[in-house]
Amino acid sequence: MGEVVFEDRHYREATVKGEAERARAPIPASARFDEASGRIVVDFTNGAAFMVPARSMQGLENATVAQLAEVELLGETGLHWESLDLDFTIAGLMNGIFGTAKFMDAQRRGGQSRSTAKVEASRANGAKGGRPRKNS
Repeated sequence: MGEVVFEDRHYREATVKGEAERARAPIPASARFDEASGRIVVDFTNGAAFMVPARSMQGLENATVAQLAEVELLGETGLHWESLDLDFTIAGLMNGIFGTAKFMDAQRRGGQSRSTAKVEASRANGAKGGRPRKNS
């Protein structure tokens, strides 16, 4: 195989192209915890903002308000909580990824847990004939 040679002009062209793309892209400018709404808010340089419910994120479910308020930008791509040793990518959060697959699956199932109390209530309901039929 031959040697690949990059000329200075290729580097300059790529740099100019990258800077132009970056200028058009929304860049995170700040991150904060909004206690009133319970959300982590990321503000972007173009005036846009992204919000995510803090307690729906894996590792923040039981965090204190003070811990939630420690959120800081991690470069231009992530969020970081130093005392919790926790990081999230902003792109991942914007795509609805709030934790591991196992965590996300448990969040989606929500009320479908099979606790002893729910199983007993379901059986008692079944003994009464189940749910009443809808009159349509």
